[in-house]
This record gives sequence, C-alpha cells and structure tokens, in this order.
Amino acid sequence: MKLKRVKPDQAKGKRVLARVDFNVPIKGGRISDDGRIVSHLEMIDALSGAGGRLTLVSHLGRPKGKTPELSLKPVATRLEELIEKPVTFVHDCIGDEVNAAISSLKDGDILLLENVRFYPQEEKNDPQFAKALALPHQMFVMDAFSAAHRAHASTRGVAEYLPSFAGSLMCREVEILSVVRDDPKHPFALILGGAKVSDKIGVIENMLSKVDVLIIGGGMAFTFLAAQGLSIGRSLCEHDKIDFAKEMLKSAKDKGVKLFLPVDVAVANEANESAERRIVPIDQIPEDQMGLDIGPETIKLFCQALTGIKTVLWNGPMGVFELPPFKNGTEAIAKKLSELTAEGALTVVGGGDTAAAIKAAGCERAVSHVSTGGGATLEFMEGKLLPGIEPLLEK
Repeated sequence: MKLKRVKPDQAKGKRVLARVDFNVPIKGGRISDDGRIVSHLEMIDALSGAGGRLTLVSHLGRPKGKTPELSLKPVATRLEELIEKPVTFVHDCIGDEVNAAISSLKDGDILLLENVRFYPQEEKNDPQFAKALALPHQMFVMDAFSAAHRAHASTRGVAEYLPSFAGSLMCREVEILSVVRDDPKHPFALILGGAKVSDKIGVIENMLSKVDVLIIGGGMAFTFLAAQGLSIGRSLCEHDKIDFAKEMLKSAKDKGVKLFLPVDVAVANEANESAERRIVPIDQIPEDQMGLDIGPETIKLFCQALTGIKTVLWNGPMGVFELPPFKNGTEAIAKKLSELTAEGALTVVGGGDTAAAIKAAGCERAVSHVSTGGGATLEFMEGKLLPGIEPLLEK
C-alpha cells in the first residue's frame, strides 16, 4: 500500500487544510496527556517550515452541539508551547470568521479551528459541510490515522474537493502496520487482550492464518475459557460469542497455531484498588469472584511463548492495569516486548488502552512502534481499506 506522501515544498505559499487528531484528555482546561499533539509535530513543523499556510482541524470527544468544555482552545495554547511559534485559534470551523482568518494567513502561519464535531454534519459526512471546510484551501493533508476508519466530513468528505496527500504520521502508521499485516517476519505472535472478544473478531479471523503464536489475555480470555467448559465465576464473559470462541479454538488447532490462554488469574470480588486480591488456578475461580489480571504462572507461560519471536502485534491489556493490584500481567508483557525489540524483533502496540498501558509501564520508547489508532488499527489489521486512507493511495 503506497500513499501519496506530502512533500514540504508542495505546501509553500499554499493554504493547506490538515486533519489531525488532537482528541486529548482535558479537565478544567488542562491537558493531562499531550501525546497526540506531539505525534503531529513532524508534519506541522515540515509544512509550516516550508512556508505552508496551515489550517488544522480536529475533533475532541463526543459533544452534543457546541460544548464549551470540549473546546480546542487549550490545545492551541499547548501547541504554541510545543512548536514555539504563534497559533491562531478561531471559535468555529466554517463561515465568514474562519474564511477571514484563513485569508489573512501568511507563509508559515498556523491556524487551529474549533472542534469539528460541534457540527453534527461532520459525523454524517455532509457534502455541503465538507465543501465549506475544504474550499478556502488549496490542498488537503490527512495525518490523523486514528480517525481514518471514520468516513466523516473532515477525514473523507473534504478529499472530494481538494488534492489530497498523506502526512508523515499517516505514512509511518500505514508502512509499519502493513508490514505486520502483510509481510511479517516469522515466528509471528499476536497478543490480544482487553474486555471484549467482539472488538477483535475481525482481527482474529484475518490474522489467524498468518500468525504462529496467538496469546489471549484480559477480559476476553474468559469467553474462551468458558468455551472450554470452565467455570469463570463473575468474570467478564460475552455469552453470545462462546460459539465463535469454540470455532476459533478449533481453527487455531487445525492451522497449527500455538494458542495460549491463562492458566492462573488474579481474582477479587470487585474491581477496585482496595479489593482483596488472590491468585487461583484457572479451574478454581470462586463463584463470587472475578478475574482481573493474569497470574504469575500465566506470565511465565506467555513470556516463554514469546521467546524467539520476530514480529509481535499487541492489542489489549492483560488486566485492569489502571488499578495497581492488577497491573502485573500487562507490565510483564510490556517488558517482554522491550526485550524482544532489543533483540531485533518488530514489536507493534496498537490501541488506546494498550498505548496507555505501555506508557504506564515505562516501555513506550522501548518498542518498535506504538500506534496512535484504536479502532483504526483494529480495522486496518482486519484487512479493510479505511475510508480516510482510500483517497491517499497512489494510483
């Protein structure tokens, strides 16, 4: 998959609309994690530095109409600090005020528009709204891989009206994820966790014939354990996905895939920091308890299964890592991936929760790539052509 990568000199003197993902956590006007802003700095620096007149557009949260606490104004302030140059902010996305601000831009200037989801037309990919966003500009750069699975006005619609290119973050994501999906070095391990099997069905179906090792932890593991007839107490289980789990267990066996499930778990009667934590074998989960992390024997098993692996894709934590008593499994996998990276393996972490988990474990910079995408990463690994990527393909 080859994308039309934007070259900085293409932007010189032009009005450039760039879709970014500044969907960062903001509370009381303060940004607690600016990672998503930082991920776009390479593109912003390159195009602004080359003399592009840059307009940035992003969403933030899920507003119902114009919601002041979901304004992107604090992002403009933080972006100014990061790039050490002025960022103009307008409290709208389309209209006379926006058009005037865009017209007044000089070479190298940067403008940030207000939260594009303040308009319901954004998520409907309304053609007139997309046209209004696009027409003050001369080219479009799509750099928000994490929003590329959504056919919205600012991710897909504007590409109908402007010459469209991929930014540096988009190119990096597609290049690395394409290697993992289409041409991985073997042995290749897929590690899946998180809460729901239903979120991962497409990935399992598409990747099962490509992987050598499949490791399943987190809440979704209990659906597979239930499919084996085990009693899982009050652990998370998608009962309507048990038949799918049975099919996947059989399919993995038929394809010669080495599939690993937990052999012990950390249980408690509720998911909170003060709950009494116990380690039990997987076939001895008390009826009134729930599994909230993989246990020490499972950690050993999973880490041994990863020894010698050349390519790893990890999506979904091994437990409720946000609570200190239940973070051990996720931290252990993060550290194992760090070791594999040092040995020359390609280690890719995908998904918002998993990215947060590996950052919390202090291993964010010790793996090959942490994808900015959550749903976008999963859909890409399912083999789908994402709507925000389609207009960027080299013909």
